[in-house]
Amino acid sequence: MQKHEQSYWGGVVKSMGLVFGDIGTSPIYTLTVIFALTKPTPDNIFGILSLIVWTLFILVTVEYAWLAMSLGRKGEGGTIVLKEILVRLLKGGRAMGFIGLLSFIGVSLLLGDGVITPAISILSAVEGLELIPATANLSQAGVIAIAATIAIILFIFQSKGTDKVAGAFGPLMVLWFSALTVSGLIAIAGHPEVLKSISPWYAIKFFLDNGMSAFFVLSEVILCATGGEALYADMGHLGRKPIVRAWYFVFIALVINYLGQGAFLLEHQHEKNTLFGMIHDQSQILYIPFLLLTILATVIASQALISGVFSIIYQGITTRIMPLMKVDYTSSHLKSQIYIGSVNWTLMVLVIFIMLLFGKSENLAAAYGLAVTGSMTITGIMMTMIFANTTKKWKVPIAIAVTLVDFVFLIANLNKLPHGGYWSLILASVPFLTILLWTKGQRALYRALKPLDVETFLMSYEQIFAKQRTIPGTGLFFTREWAVVPPYVVHCIIRSNIIYERNVFISIIRTDEPFGVSYRLTENRGSGLDSFEIFAGYMEVIDIETLLKKNNIHEKVIFYGVEDITTNNPIWKVFNAIKKLSPNFVQFNQLPASKLQGVLTRVEM
Repeated sequence: MQKHEQSYWGGVVKSMGLVFGDIGTSPIYTLTVIFALTKPTPDNIFGILSLIVWTLFILVTVEYAWLAMSLGRKGEGGTIVLKEILVRLLKGGRAMGFIGLLSFIGVSLLLGDGVITPAISILSAVEGLELIPATANLSQAGVIAIAATIAIILFIFQSKGTDKVAGAFGPLMVLWFSALTVSGLIAIAGHPEVLKSISPWYAIKFFLDNGMSAFFVLSEVILCATGGEALYADMGHLGRKPIVRAWYFVFIALVINYLGQGAFLLEHQHEKNTLFGMIHDQSQILYIPFLLLTILATVIASQALISGVFSIIYQGITTRIMPLMKVDYTSSHLKSQIYIGSVNWTLMVLVIFIMLLFGKSENLAAAYGLAVTGSMTITGIMMTMIFANTTKKWKVPIAIAVTLVDFVFLIANLNKLPHGGYWSLILASVPFLTILLWTKGQRALYRALKPLDVETFLMSYEQIFAKQRTIPGTGLFFTREWAVVPPYVVHCIIRSNIIYERNVFISIIRTDEPFGVSYRLTENRGSGLDSFEIFAGYMEVIDIETLLKKNNIHEKVIFYGVEDITTNNPIWKVFNAIKKLSPNFVQFNQLPASKLQGVLTRVEM
């Protein structure tokens, strides 16, 4: 029994560190931003608190904890998983193109979010220095400098791997949520009437009283639910149960804190920073420790998001929607612990650029929310389609209702476009255009290469092999699939007569499951010709060398194709530039450099 309890609480604590950093740090800025634009009258306070409570319930509890998290593949979640489930259910047809496009947009919005979240979280925490006498006169440039320094240190540490420090994240976030709960309860004790705002009536009344302006307030209310999508996206790290259990604790802590901030505002309507003002008012002695805890919590939130970005990009690489990138594995036992240098440094530069561009967290809030609501709406649409095509049809009305709520928030957020919201679209457009260019370019390149079918190839191969002029040892040739022979193999074997005693065609086939590795060695496909197929999940890291040795394949040389693209088409020129900058297939799979032999094929696109 004790062991079960330990694992129960262990999972909950870990979830708090890895999953809830983003949504857990939104109380730092949410009410501050809302009441910078809306007058904090008692009616408005009650109405907005009610909106926050019900937004957290509908968009996080119902959409992610209940609906989305019931959809997983081998415990993995996220937009790409929803796409893979739909691919199996729909089996081709027109809807497939729509699903592909939706998933590309969803992934791109999440990646764009990966820039804004660390910037707004760290900036809002550092702004709390304004309430300490020693740093009260700190200029905005000073605040940005401190926030940028924290961000730089955070990104420098990524290459070391978070495995070693991740153990401390959970307990620190437990401390953070405890502090939010206690401070909220103290404030509520002074004004227990705020508890009435849990009733949805106050949210409805807020709309009746304020009309159209209430609708636009939704674009700021959504800040309380940013990070909710992490429940589903990070499901693979810890599993569904610990994340859902932890969410119930986090939900209560957040609601209590928001109600407490509302109670504080009833008396202090001119307070600029609600959370920091409330803590400062309750205990000046504990204010500096709380501020340090806030900065730590925002660093943990940013860390979880950066790891999430690495994970999404790795999924994108293995499902062939993104170019290959150099990936380092920072943990010997945690598959999810990866580091992608090029992504890390690009993110760092963009985070600092966004901090400098917007200057204050409340300005940044004007750009924040569009990507989140877009991503939530896409999740809602895809979930509804999945439930409609399975035995869980009873969930369809709930999924439609949630998607409509997402859509209302998305429309409300469109008014942020002129106020900096366009930046979230600019940031998301970079991965989106890259995905489109890469997927279309790969298809066009494959057609232009004119690969040979295996039957035609074998006729010439057998004639050459029969001459008995083979090279001693084993030659490995990488092909996409066994039945299709790429031009470089034809060039090597047929035209140049490079033929070994044993020739092995090796292909890596990514399955639509996240994990699992199996392989199949088929001998005597032809004289001295074998095929070795590796079937691996799209989150798997494959140790090809070990698998080869296991199957008694001791290669002397490994051949692979390198395409030299000539084109007058400006789009394909960009595609060619990306291809040249990205590592090739064998570098990505970390094969021994001394055995590698690249064969150049000139191709016109």
